Amino acid sequence: MTFSRRSFLKAFGAAGALGALAGCETLPKRGGGGHVVVVGGGFGGAACAKYLRRLDPSIKVTLVDAHLSNYYTCPFSNLVIGGELGMDAIKVDYNALRTKHGITLVEDHVEAVDADKRGVRLKSGKTLNYDKLVLSPGIQLNYDKIVGYSKEAAEKLPHAWKAGAQTSLLRRQLEAMPDGGTFVMVAPPNPYRCPPGPYERASLIADYFTKHKPKSKIIILDPKDKFSKQGLFVEAWENLYGNMVDWVNPERGGVVASVDAASMTVTTKDGDKIKAAVINVIPPMSAGKIVIAAGLDDKGWAPVNQRTFESVKTKDIHVIGDSSIAGPVPKSGYGANSEAKIAAAAIVAAFNGEQPGDPKFVNTCYSYVSAIDAISVAGVYELDKDNKIIEVKGSGGVSVKGGAHYRAEGLYAKGWYESIKADTWG
Repeated sequence: MTFSRRSFLKAFGAAGALGALAGCETLPKRGGGGHVVVVGGGFGGAACAKYLRRLDPSIKVTLVDAHLSNYYTCPFSNLVIGGELGMDAIKVDYNALRTKHGITLVEDHVEAVDADKRGVRLKSGKTLNYDKLVLSPGIQLNYDKIVGYSKEAAEKLPHAWKAGAQTSLLRRQLEAMPDGGTFVMVAPPNPYRCPPGPYERASLIADYFTKHKPKSKIIILDPKDKFSKQGLFVEAWENLYGNMVDWVNPERGGVVASVDAASMTVTTKDGDKIKAAVINVIPPMSAGKIVIAAGLDDKGWAPVNQRTFESVKTKDIHVIGDSSIAGPVPKSGYGANSEAKIAAAAIVAAFNGEQPGDPKFVNTCYSYVSAIDAISVAGVYELDKDNKIIEVKGSGGVSVKGGAHYRAEGLYAKGWYESIKADTWG
């Protein structure tokens, strides 16, 4: 690592994402009032709800999510799949948001948004009225984009891309598969949640296989010509797992045509049929269903004012996290947390008759290449003269190849995870 990268990780990786507020802690707490409904209790929605109350306690905040009693984080879920953690390690407790920050929690599913009447209709039949609405629903999995795949097929060919029951299912399948069996991953096309996630998953499964099923094989069928942190992952696979992991790009026939849950077979567009003991299908993604239902998307993702994250299509609705189009900021937990604070600051400024400030965005992403070794990428972003997000030159980068420091980065990753959970839900 260079000195600047060490400084970045010290400032932002371990200490949390407070720097992403870019001065919004100094906004006047003048009691602007108003009611903000936040839909989605993940890294984006929960952080936005919390920081709205921190920046202006006079604002009433209601957080709605269908899984407040059983929400699990996608970050670190691959460690559960690899057998290093149990599900309880990635479960979130929302109690502090209610008791410490005064946020009203509603466990319910959002059925529709009525922008004209400023109302959110819930599955229970109740309607929540708002002055400002924040949508942070994460992603929608488009099962129908792969022939033979469906929500029902996912019970046999799990995606495990939304942490919870699918995470446990994939883990059980790996435990049950015979030594010498083949694990096939169908990787998603861009853009999608957590760019390095599929390759971290392959690494941790390889770590598990090496220890418990050393004759097994991993095949990654990928529609992409390249992927995040590719050089670092490939180096780790070769050094740690020999030829166990086979990444198959489009040139080698990695584009999938169909899957068959009954025969446990994947067919590529080149006509090759691959039979597997376990198949992990990660389908194409788009913005969360409620974003698309509300007409806030453009080709599946929500365009926003990148200074405030207000929808460019509908006033007083902000879209943050995976569903939004945020330039080069990755669709990650840290990215969502950073965007949440920018949106919260902009909303508070609007309620108090202020102009939004000049935001800075932060992202740090750790990926485990074994149960104890990790690699990382980091970046800082700002707005250009056209109010578009760009990366600050020289602000970050990826881990240096060689592996000598990967053990330390594995420890940093744990610190990062506990820090961002506390910053979001604590």
